[in-house]
Amino acid sequence: MADKLSVLYVEDEADIRAVTEFALEEGFQLILCCNGQEALDKARNVIPDLLLLDVMMPGIDGPTTLARLREIAGYEHIPAIFMTAKVQPQEVKQLIELGVLGVIPKPFDPLTLADQIHSLLKREHG
Repeated sequence: MADKLSVLYVEDEADIRAVTEFALEEGFQLILCCNGQEALDKARNVIPDLLLLDVMMPGIDGPTTLARLREIAGYEHIPAIFMTAKVQPQEVKQLIELGVLGVIPKPFDPLTLADQIHSLLKREHG
């Protein structure tokens, strides 16, 4: 892949942000946000290729952040993926019903994270 995929990445835990940044440094350009409000603020200046959101965050949680991002012009149809430790089947089903491509469970394997994201994107685009 010649061009890096731009990703608006929202995660409140600095250590997880750092691991994700390392795991995705090859094919992705991350726009790092430490909470939902920061994501909403940065969204005014950039339209990414993908949204990657933590679910459980203080203040504005991932599902609410996604709903608010979807109200911003240009964000209506950007593919989104949730990352969460809440992976009970019913919880995953509820998240998928919010219109995301998938849910990546935490803890995740940094060595396969990029492949998981590409797989979800490929599944969406056939």
